[in-house]
Amino acid sequence: MNSGPDFRKQEIPKMTVVLVLGGARSGKSRIAQEMAEAETGPLMFIATAEVFDAEMADRIARHKADRGVRWTLMEAPIDLPQVLASEHAVTGTALVDCLTVWLGNLMHHERDSNAAIDDLVFAVQRPRSYPLYLVSNEVGQGIVPDNPMARKFRDSAGRLNQHIARAADRVLFVTAGIVHVLKDVQGSTR
Repeated sequence: MNSGPDFRKQEIPKMTVVLVLGGARSGKSRIAQEMAEAETGPLMFIATAEVFDAEMADRIARHKADRGVRWTLMEAPIDLPQVLASEHAVTGTALVDCLTVWLGNLMHHERDSNAAIDDLVFAVQRPRSYPLYLVSNEVGQGIVPDNPMARKFRDSAGRLNQHIARAADRVLFVTAGIVHVLKDVQGSTR
């Protein structure tokens, strides 16, 4: 599977922000969950998905079933920056899944995504006493979308990922379940 070190078992400094990027069905959520579960103490899953149809309800149910009893669930489909900025909302290792779903929610509800991205970056950069894992889709490696809304989403997702990657201590890219390190804890790139 992964030819390099096992990133799920590496000790992460307590205030570390880890961004896990990848395409759809790449294994990024599984990898992020395994890394978070390797931490000691309580775990908080911060879900951004909203149920708009039966397929999404089924997907959410499967994700819930994959998590054990250590996990506490918090839903933040719109107010993710406020949740992460709150000193009392998150009390243990946190996993946000996923930033691109959150971005889609903002656009669906006609919110100012540029301002929300700026707020999220600020919240991510705040000092914290717990590791924070963020999952996001890389959507910019395909063809240019054929409609304005899809192009706006792709462009906004690219901006979101770039800003969060700069703020993160570690950035991982997952392809076919294999982890590639793009940025390490000390901030150097490969």
